Amino acid sequence: MASSTAYSRPSKPPGPAAGDRRGPRLAKELGKIEPKKLGIGLVAGCCLALLTYLSFARLFAIYSPVFDSSALVLRNAPPATTTVPATEAPPVEQKTEVEEQKDVTDPEADPNMTNLPEVTRKDEQEDSAATKPASAATEAKITCDENGVDEGFPYARPPVCELTGDIRISPKEKTMYLVNPSGAGPFDANGEKKIRPFARKDDFLLPGVVEVTIKSVSSAEAAPQCTRRHDVPVVVFSVAGYTDNFFHDNTDVLIPLFLTTAHLKGEVQLLITNFKPWWVHKFTPLLKKLSNYDVINFDKDEGVHCFRAGHIGMYRDRDLIISPHPTRNPHNYSMVDYNRFLRRAFALPRDAPAVLGEETSAKPKMLIIERKGTRKLLNLREVSAMCEELGFAVTVAEAGGDVRGFAERVNAADVLLAVHGAGLTNQIFLPTGAVLVQIVPWGKMDWMATNFYGQPARDMRLRYVEYYVSEEETTLKDKYPRDHYVFTDPMRIHGQGWPAIAEIIMKQDVMVNMTRFKPFLLKALDELQE
Repeated sequence: MASSTAYSRPSKPPGPAAGDRRGPRLAKELGKIEPKKLGIGLVAGCCLALLTYLSFARLFAIYSPVFDSSALVLRNAPPATTTVPATEAPPVEQKTEVEEQKDVTDPEADPNMTNLPEVTRKDEQEDSAATKPASAATEAKITCDENGVDEGFPYARPPVCELTGDIRISPKEKTMYLVNPSGAGPFDANGEKKIRPFARKDDFLLPGVVEVTIKSVSSAEAAPQCTRRHDVPVVVFSVAGYTDNFFHDNTDVLIPLFLTTAHLKGEVQLLITNFKPWWVHKFTPLLKKLSNYDVINFDKDEGVHCFRAGHIGMYRDRDLIISPHPTRNPHNYSMVDYNRFLRRAFALPRDAPAVLGEETSAKPKMLIIERKGTRKLLNLREVSAMCEELGFAVTVAEAGGDVRGFAERVNAADVLLAVHGAGLTNQIFLPTGAVLVQIVPWGKMDWMATNFYGQPARDMRLRYVEYYVSEEETTLKDKYPRDHYVFTDPMRIHGQGWPAIAEIIMKQDVMVNMTRFKPFLLKALDELQE
């Protein structure tokens, strides 16, 4: 048992002085002990020594930095999109310490290292990006496209700004803060830029659009504290204006939103001003296809949302027309891309019309959109009957609020026929190669018919047939004498602006001459057979 008392042994052995030396007493005593008992004692002593060693080893293990689990705790921290009490520091800022302690052999710190698979290195890069504060990740930058003029197109486009850096959005203050130490950017003397984020620059509409201020601040301390961080870009836009008119739903919101966000493949947060719950509900399938996250109501949210990149406003081209352009269409999309997006969002099955010919007895399907307000087709029943006689399977329907349901009807058709109006916007759901027939009312409507529906149909790779009514086929003949400028010089109506167009041209009804109209229906049938 001597080994067990080694730590308490005195510096001078006990007993008589050195000159009074005695014989080896221990050897004599051990000789008196039975060998069996001696073995048991040795085993017990060894066990006690082992327990003592394990106790010290355990204490060493608990307090040793080698076994520190703090790195695992940080690695399992919440994702970048979090809600933070106002009194706490933002979680992203708490993680910057991990970046500084990174080992020099980390593949993320040295991208030339090849000791890890590429996929692993990418995942760690994304995880690192989520932990970096915006100010450290990206330098502050703002660029705005304010060139809204388009020769040959009367509607100017509003500004759209793209930002990167430490961006903090306070909907309650209607302000987007950009931590911008240099102060560079398109700001006024107060370091501000005001934007109404609606994709149609209409002097009549814009006053009703929520104005958002982009404010340049010199430091993070000058901006409000983040209550929620997002690791995806943001797009702030308005659904004001003529929304709930299906034409304007697409031209002023949905197509611009597609142009601005489609390349992000759902990794974008939408903040909507002039929020209309019914509009959001109506187009939820499309919004969910463009963003993987629930939309945020800019008008009611009281938090401070922080991002590293984003847009205020949206890119747009012409109405239902998307052309290559370095700023208005930076990702070079087309209307065919938009059609494909819609078909996927609504799970529409048909990408091509029916195949006609001698080998099939299937009738081509025609959908006639009925109007019950203005620009009614007064002899709709006669037109429908003639189409049946020519071999079409005809359905007559009025476009309503059920967007998905009507989209399915349009997608099932091979030919879509309607009088000029918002209902023709539903051509976006037709299968590629189908036929669009537009009945154009009286009143020199060439430009509007072509730019609003004719050229878009061609851009969507549809076959297009247009029929211009004569002065004998419009109800305007019952309202104005034949020597009135409505008939002699209808361009005078256009010269008076939109109010005159809306009051005169847009309020007429039409009754097509069946003999005159029949060749155009035959042309639609021929287009399907080509």
